[in-house]
Amino acid sequence: MDPKPRIDAFGVISLTGFALLLAFNQVVIKLVNEGLQPVFFAGLRSVGGALLIFGWMKLRGLSVAIAPGTIPAGLMIGVVFALEFICLFWALDLTSVTRTSVIFYTMPMWLALAAHVLIPGERLTPMKSAGLLLAFAGVVVALTMRGDGAGETSILGDILALLGAIFWAAIALCARATKLSTVRPEVQLLWQLTISAPLLLLAALFFGPLLRDPELIHWVGLAFQTVVIVSAGFLFWLWLLTIYPASSVAAFSFLTPVFGVALGWLLLGEEVGPGILVALVLVCAGLVLVNRPARRG
Repeated sequence: MDPKPRIDAFGVISLTGFALLLAFNQVVIKLVNEGLQPVFFAGLRSVGGALLIFGWMKLRGLSVAIAPGTIPAGLMIGVVFALEFICLFWALDLTSVTRTSVIFYTMPMWLALAAHVLIPGERLTPMKSAGLLLAFAGVVVALTMRGDGAGETSILGDILALLGAIFWAAIALCARATKLSTVRPEVQLLWQLTISAPLLLLAALFFGPLLRDPELIHWVGLAFQTVVIVSAGFLFWLWLLTIYPASSVAAFSFLTPVFGVALGWLLLGEEVGPGILVALVLVCAGLVLVNRPARRG
């Protein structure tokens, strides 16, 4: 498919579906955590994902050779990837999907803030600054309003979701501001999965028993994570980025916390109180402004 200057009907359907998939992903993590220890689960997913991405690249004839000068950046992005998913999987073990969705998907806010300082040409405009303030206010509301109707809550879980968002932004910065920016995105993903796999499996030894009486549904969830999310899902996202403008693709990120809150309520029976709804509105409004492309003269 040829590149397009704007989002068409196929793009709207695809990006909306991808946002829904990411939201459903958190429900799957929450479910699988009941049978597998979260960090061990994340490590198994990285192992399976690395093998699938490596096989896919070999099948397509893509080079898996290490590009000169990329080893330090590759190691760094792999370590940060491991930290991100320790935080996310552990957060979903402690707090609700609805709360995690609102907090974790503030990532574009942290990325925009860091890019303003670290990446030339990505300065904050007044519109983006207003978006940052709205999204930050949403995080404050989510962290502080923990009263009746908030669902399963844990201050540690909320903080872990926030740290996961910050580490996710750090991964994007590693991919854009280091030598890894010169290699294919598939290679970047392979670095993340290959380095994180042993780190996560080793870290899992310090988080309690590796198995929590797993059943078939938990192994199915692990397979879904490995094949659909880490492998096919990410590659589909990369393909969409080759067709549509990056700013237009990023604008759909506000749908994911909306879907996350809805699926947490619909599939898991989580309560959605006024506090989390206020936080959701603030975060989504902030993400829209942060991702809104600047007007050209």
